[in-house]
This record gives sequence, C-alpha cells and structure tokens, in this order.
Amino acid sequence: MLCCCKLCLRNLKKLFDFRLSREILKMGSSENLSLDDLFNEVLRAEKRIRPHFPNKTPVITNEDADAISGKQIYFKCENLQKTGAFKARGALNAILAHLEKDPKLSGVVTHSSGNHGQALAWAAKRCGIACTVVVPEGTPSAKIGLIKKYGAECVVCPPTPTARKETCARIAKEENKVEVPPYDDLLVIAGQGTIGLELLEQVPDVDMVIMPISGGGMTSGVSIAFAKMHPTTQVCPVEPVGKDLQRCLSSGQRLWPNPPQFLPTLAEGIRMQQPGDITFPLMCQYTAHTVFTVTDAEMVAGMKWAWQNLKLVIEVSAAAGVAVVLSESFRSVPGHKVAVVLSGGNCTVDTLLWA
Repeated sequence: MLCCCKLCLRNLKKLFDFRLSREILKMGSSENLSLDDLFNEVLRAEKRIRPHFPNKTPVITNEDADAISGKQIYFKCENLQKTGAFKARGALNAILAHLEKDPKLSGVVTHSSGNHGQALAWAAKRCGIACTVVVPEGTPSAKIGLIKKYGAECVVCPPTPTARKETCARIAKEENKVEVPPYDDLLVIAGQGTIGLELLEQVPDVDMVIMPISGGGMTSGVSIAFAKMHPTTQVCPVEPVGKDLQRCLSSGQRLWPNPPQFLPTLAEGIRMQQPGDITFPLMCQYTAHTVFTVTDAEMVAGMKWAWQNLKLVIEVSAAAGVAVVLSESFRSVPGHKVAVVLSGGNCTVDTLLWA
C-alpha cells in the first residue's frame, strides 16, 4: 500500500509538472508565477537539455585577474557552449518543450542579431524541424554563415527592434511556424537559468555573478536560480553606454523612450536598449539593482585581455564583464568571489578590433 501511494504521488507530481509546462507555453507574462514555479521550470529545463549537453561549460581562474580586481574571479566559459554561446540552452529547451506539446511541430522562427538565431538553427536541426531566422542588417557575416550552416533560412530585415518582431510574426503566420523569441519567453529564460544551476555547483559560495545584458533572458533566468538556491548572491548585469537600466530597475518602471531602439555599440549582441516585457519585471524582483556600465573601448580592451591572458576567443559582448573586473573602480565593490559569464565567442577574426 505504501509503495502504491508513493507511485501515485510521483504520478501526480509528473502530471502537475506537465500541466505547469503547458501553462508556461501559453502564458505571456510571469505575473502569476511564484519563485518556486519559476525555479521548477529551470529544473525542468535542466532535465530536458542535459542529455544534449553532457559536459558542463568550464569555470576557469586567472591570477592576473585576481590581482587586478583584488578578488577571486571565476570565468564561466559559455563561449565554449554548443554554437559558441549560452543561447543554445534556451533555444533547445523551448523547442523540446514545444515538441512535448505538439510532436508534429512543423518548424520555428525567431529574430536575432546572431547568437540566438544560430542556437535555434542548431536546436531545430538536432530535433529535425525547419527553422527561419530574421536578422537585422549589419549582423556579422560570421554569425549569418553559422546560422546557414545549421540549415536554417535567413531573412534580412531593417535594423530596428520593431522590424525584427514584425517580420518574425509575419513569417510565423504565413508558414505556420512557432515563434521562439530570443529572450522574452519563459521557456527560453528557464533554459538560460541552467547557467545558474551549474555555477551553484562549480562556485557554491559565489558572492556576485556578472553578465552582459541585452533583452534580459540570461540575467532573469540566472537571477531566478540564485534567488531560490543562494539568495545572498548578487546577480549584476553589465550594459553598454545608453541602456539606462540602473535608473529603470531602481524605479521599477520602464523609463525608456519608445519605440524600442538599438544602441550604437560595437557589441552587437547587447545593443537592444530595452529588456523584454517578461524579463524586466523578473529582473526588478530577483536581480540585484546594481548595474555596471562599460564603453566600447573598455569592452574591446577586455576582449583583447581575454584572448591574451585566458587564451579564449570571446566576442565583444562577452567582454563586458571582463571590462568590469579589470576596472580600477571594481576593487572597491563589496564581495570576494565573483563569477563572470563569458557569454559567447562568435566573432570574425579577419579584422581584429584592436589591430
């Protein structure tokens, strides 16, 4: 009788988990979800994607970084992830979750400056479905080439956030494909949150986690993981000049001018000025309201430093956190153990920015 009861409880839990995942698929916001609900979705994402990612991305240290910053710095190498960026986590989790709901899913479509598009193309190919990626004019040729390498179709649109979304929505309707947004999607957010689960194992007593921010998928996902498992850890985004995230987080209001726009930065992976409608409330609630701002020159210097000292190829966006820990002002920031997420390494080496 006891064994039967345990079996029933397990079945009920599986049914609840399945129903919650279906609700996640349908919901357009996180307003009705508790931290437990959100964290459980991160755990489900981990379970879905782990068979496809048997190896966790490594964490490395560097004595020079420690000496410059006056802290212990741990670099989380998402540039060594599948497709060369953290985006593979959220993309694969979203597709697998949609396939659970509809095994006959015909295809997916997204808009992306490169890394999410490449990740979705890879995940779609792995799952045997079609993929279309809408990219803005000016996307690096290296990223477009990698998207096509995985068999996806690329559609170029004007370089505005509105044009990206409108083109993506049109293709989804015309071709009966499911949209998988680059950041403003709870399944994508949960997938990116698995970075936090890994960091909790690799650096369990970390004081601060620093990462670049564009739309906020990675920041909100990792913030959920730490808010639940290690709430004393500060998850701090790094922005390019002009994003103005600190003021918006502190006020809890979207103070950006509309329509949404791209920032004039070399770091094309983080040029979105506004976070998403889902990610921003999550960050207001779970992310530290400490935002670091870096210039293009500082990111290029951080990129060069990482190539020379970490022996790692990282892109400009990924160097945002490196720039922070190498800055003179960071020495006075509280905290001893600091993790820096190296978000990606997809860049062209034909013309080095510091050459």
